[in-house]
Amino acid sequence: MLKVKSSSLSTTLMHPHVQGNLDNTRDLHIIPEMNYNESFAMKGGEGPLSYAQNSTFQGLVSQIPELLVFFNDQVTNDFNTLFKNLTPNRKYFAVGVPGSFHGRLFPRKTLHFVHSSSSLCWLSTVPKEITDRRSSAWNNGRIHLTNAPKEVADAYATQYRTDLETFLHARAQELVDNGLMVLQIPAASDVILDSDVNPNKVFELVGSCLMDMTKEGLVSEEKVDSFNVPFLYSPVKNVKAILEKNDCFSIEWMETKDIKDIFAIPSAQIFVSTYRAALEELIEKHFGGGIVDELFDRYNEKVKEFADIVNSEKLKIAILYVLLKRKSKA
Repeated sequence: MLKVKSSSLSTTLMHPHVQGNLDNTRDLHIIPEMNYNESFAMKGGEGPLSYAQNSTFQGLVSQIPELLVFFNDQVTNDFNTLFKNLTPNRKYFAVGVPGSFHGRLFPRKTLHFVHSSSSLCWLSTVPKEITDRRSSAWNNGRIHLTNAPKEVADAYATQYRTDLETFLHARAQELVDNGLMVLQIPAASDVILDSDVNPNKVFELVGSCLMDMTKEGLVSEEKVDSFNVPFLYSPVKNVKAILEKNDCFSIEWMETKDIKDIFAIPSAQIFVSTYRAALEELIEKHFGGGIVDELFDRYNEKVKEFADIVNSEKLKIAILYVLLKRKSKA
């Protein structure tokens, strides 16, 4: 998650209506076409007739604010690698801020702009009901909600709603009045036909690999029963309902795009590598590192067998883009 503290706002990510208004200003300063055979020096100095005092561009350059960008991730993130990969001639100052974005990270009213990219599908924790053997939501034999009882799906949905509301409340405390927040939220399409693939199927395949390894004595069944992935592709309509209910922000713009309109999944191998990068730390922490290679080799084979899961026409992931503005307090 990227956050900016500045005396002004960056226009790198811009509301399309604002961009359109800026585009319409291009014809305001029209200079007749002239051919010069000589070059003329611009008047120097700081006087009233100098270039510095009369150039629109020069004036804009002098007003460009200094930007301080905070990069946030979990405390286990390798921030050294992050900073090594930042361009050395960047036009901003950079800081790493470790910690969970589900809670407060900054003092009140210190941020002007927040951007969260593809991270709000992660839950702060596994819903406690699904690991309780006494609960009707106990998710034994599975690691996610696909093909699970309704109680499991309800527990995931409740946790998702709680976490997104907590995130919005925390950012509302940290943003200045009228500060902006851009969210890019992966979600499940609202309409998923029988011939389509629910994106949460991704985790069902990982779970089936673990169950196969259990049958072969490579992993204990108890370990699998106590492991669940704290991640949810929530239906778009549910995400929108949470955002619209929030009283701290006004929704300036919201748009949904299907994954097929954004990019095509290059290959099964890249698909598997992407989810391995996301899940490997969780799996190592719960099962130990010894099973990771074997698990994802098996996962790779299952993905090849179930080819529709890497078909962006079939895999019903949607991306919800939202521009929020912090409401001013009366």
